[in-house]
Amino acid sequence: MAKRDSAPRRYAEAAFEIATRDGSIDAWRRDLEAAVAALDQGGLMDVLANPALPLEQREEVVSGVYAELSTPARKLVALLVRRGRIEQLPRVAAEFRRLDDRRQGIVHATATSALPLTDTEIRALTARLEQMTGGTVALQTEVDESLLGGLIVRVGSRLIDGSVRGRLERLRNQLAAGAL
Repeated sequence: MAKRDSAPRRYAEAAFEIATRDGSIDAWRRDLEAAVAALDQGGLMDVLANPALPLEQREEVVSGVYAELSTPARKLVALLVRRGRIEQLPRVAAEFRRLDDRRQGIVHATATSALPLTDTEIRALTARLEQMTGGTVALQTEVDESLLGGLIVRVGSRLIDGSVRGRLERLRNQLAAGAL
C-alpha cells in the first residue's frame, strides 16, 4: 500500500524535474490543473479508468480531450492511463504544486478562528507569519465556532493554538494534575 501511496509523489517529482530542465514549470502547472479539471467533467475519470475499454480507445480519448495540453503533460496523463493510475492525477498535480511552491518559497498556512477574520486581520496575520517563516505565506482561513475565541494557526507541521478553548483545556489539565 505504501508503494502505491508514493506513486503520485514520484510522478510529480519526475515531471517537475523535466519542467525545471525545460524551463516550463508554469506551463506544466497550468496543464496539470486543466487535466484534473477535465477529469471531473462528463464521467471522464470512469472512462479512462475502465479496464473493460481497450487501452487504445482510452488513449484516443486522452489525445482528443487533452489535445490542448503540452505534449509532455499529455504523455504523463497517457502514462497514468496505461498504468491504471489515472485516479492519482489529482494527487500528482497537488504534489507538483507543492514542489513549485517550495521552489518559490511559498509556505501554506491555515488559520482557524471562532468568527470570520477581517481583511485587516488577515493581512496582519499573514505579515506576522511571513516574519516567522521567512517566506511568502499563502493563508487559508476557516471558521470553527467551537473555539469560542482566539486562533489556531497551522504552518506546515507546526501548530500554534491560541484559542480560548485550547487555553481552557490546558488550564483544566493543569488543575487535574494538581499543577496549580
